[in-house]
Amino acid sequence: MDKKIKNIGRLKGKVLLFGGVYSNLQALEALAEVAKNENINPENCICTGDIIGYCAQPEETIQFFKKWNARSIAGNVEIQLSENAEDCGCDFIKGSRCDGFSQLWYPYAKSKLTNDSLNFISSLPEYIQFEFANKKCTLVHGSYFNTSEFIFKSTPWEKKISNFEGTKSDVIIAGHCGLPFHDEYNDLLWLNPGVIGMPANDGNPSVWYVILEEKNNSLTFKHKSLTYNHSLANSLMLDNGLPNEYAKTILTGIWDNTEILPEQETKLQGQPIQF
Repeated sequence: MDKKIKNIGRLKGKVLLFGGVYSNLQALEALAEVAKNENINPENCICTGDIIGYCAQPEETIQFFKKWNARSIAGNVEIQLSENAEDCGCDFIKGSRCDGFSQLWYPYAKSKLTNDSLNFISSLPEYIQFEFANKKCTLVHGSYFNTSEFIFKSTPWEKKISNFEGTKSDVIIAGHCGLPFHDEYNDLLWLNPGVIGMPANDGNPSVWYVILEEKNNSLTFKHKSLTYNHSLANSLMLDNGLPNEYAKTILTGIWDNTEILPEQETKLQGQPIQF
């Protein structure tokens, strides 16, 4: 897939940001209802990628996403599917537990998608840029330089800063790492809304998203948690032979392992997230 940047201009009104749907139709349906209740137009609902992932309904999730008419960039999973690759491209360590699980869920997802869904996936831009509250915002998946790069709150600013310089942005909105956070430095903001397809390793089955607003000509944001029918998502995963460990995470909110996490984030496992 060629690098594609889509500029959607200046946005007005509330903006809903989310990531990692991971084929979790129940969470996506619940989030669309939030958008409706908040009077947020679909074109102001923007995903950081990985619409497809660990859960049981990849085709249904894509079709719902299309019908909702929300926006998304391509995550590493969409890029890999578009290229008919044999793995998810998540940058898991070879032979790790996450790598082993991906050899179950990725072929399952690949086998369920229709040509129509694959065409939709292939049409997604790699980045989205927009202006909001006099700030230039750029949506990336992992980072601007590497779709599969894991960037966390504890990641040094020396690594983050090049993303702002490369995109000439004031705000980077990113996904991929699975944890919601924000990090500010010299009027720059790195904002990760979290993912809705899996809990955030905090011991709670709820998932996370962000709402942007413009107040007094300034950009404001609020991290929000989302409850949904996680019991159904869990049972569908088990019924379709997907990894039991990921299905359990849907219920417990605890990750099976912390292989991808830095030490600082690893220590927070099971602790409630507060903003």
